[in-house]
Amino acid sequence: MDTAAVAALEQRAIDFARRAHFGPDARSVNEELTRLAPANQGAWTRLARCCIELGQLDAATAALDNALQLNPQNTIARNLQIEVTTRRAGPAPSAAPRKRASRPATGGSSRTASPARVTASRSGTKGTLTLGGIGRAEFTALGMLPPAAAAESLTPRIEPLLMALNERPFAAKIVEARNRAGHSGVRLFRRGSIEPGSPGHIHVYQQGGRWEPQVDIGLFARTQWGRGCLSAGIGFNLADGGDDDRSGAGRERVLEYFQAFQAQIASAWRVHLTDWLRTRGGFIQYGANPPATELLPNDAVSFLIGVQHPAELGRAFCGRWLFADRGEDIGILSEAPRLLRWIEETLTDLLPLWGTVYREAYRSRGTTVPPGT
Repeated sequence: MDTAAVAALEQRAIDFARRAHFGPDARSVNEELTRLAPANQGAWTRLARCCIELGQLDAATAALDNALQLNPQNTIARNLQIEVTTRRAGPAPSAAPRKRASRPATGGSSRTASPARVTASRSGTKGTLTLGGIGRAEFTALGMLPPAAAAESLTPRIEPLLMALNERPFAAKIVEARNRAGHSGVRLFRRGSIEPGSPGHIHVYQQGGRWEPQVDIGLFARTQWGRGCLSAGIGFNLADGGDDDRSGAGRERVLEYFQAFQAQIASAWRVHLTDWLRTRGGFIQYGANPPATELLPNDAVSFLIGVQHPAELGRAFCGRWLFADRGEDIGILSEAPRLLRWIEETLTDLLPLWGTVYREAYRSRGTTVPPGT
């Protein structure tokens, strides 16, 4: 085997994947790579992705079978298997209109599911939030409405989740870290803070977090990348602009944070983050590209470390995803308590990394933040 040739093909294949190019050229490169290096899991999963995008589902299935023979725990291959199955099935049929369940006349229990109720404190008083999950209706509205209208329409559904997350321990630690660094705020998420993005995309991040490593929750319609999804994790908005009159200094600050993030995941956090992506089913996302489900965890971390011009990237994100075309994920999305727990677990997992990046960037300026974050 020509090691140099394999290394060159591998680099070309990764470059195609980073640019979200999965056409015939990318397919040929990965196919040749599987011939020269048949034990390369990444080559098989990238080949499968190319075949899926080209509509070659039988070839995709064969490539995924090879990937799973090499590693039965390969979460990327298993996710792609689900996508193949979904595409074979075609579009889901329209749901029949729901009939309003009549209330029982007696004290008997109703079989109709009701929204979850979570008790949360607001400004020192107790209140009850009615939580609802996110289903087909919400994803449809997100895909059909202009971004600002979608944010307004979905606020009543998403905001109670945010207010409930404010009461979780991880949220208090982030607020404390920001307060110790001189930033105001008593809640992680504010009311009315859901931001419209590009068409089919809305998101929210912590109060004051435009120029910081963001505790980011995003919702994407199928019109965005071909499948509806929800994300939770750490994000960096590296793009120009914003309504901050100190945006020049702010942009310089967020670039410092991203460089601190790169330094951490290139050293102390590299193994831990790679393992977390693998065991928790996490993916990175960058620019306007979809989540990089074709990148193995080690390749994903290497990509983030290797970004040399972050301003050109526009956005970088690392976290977990729920996809609206996966059966297990649909169950989590549609059941508010499970969705709340999933987001809390994700952000709690990533809190130490967020805290390290936040602390190291401020240490360079002589400002201290609590070591417990």
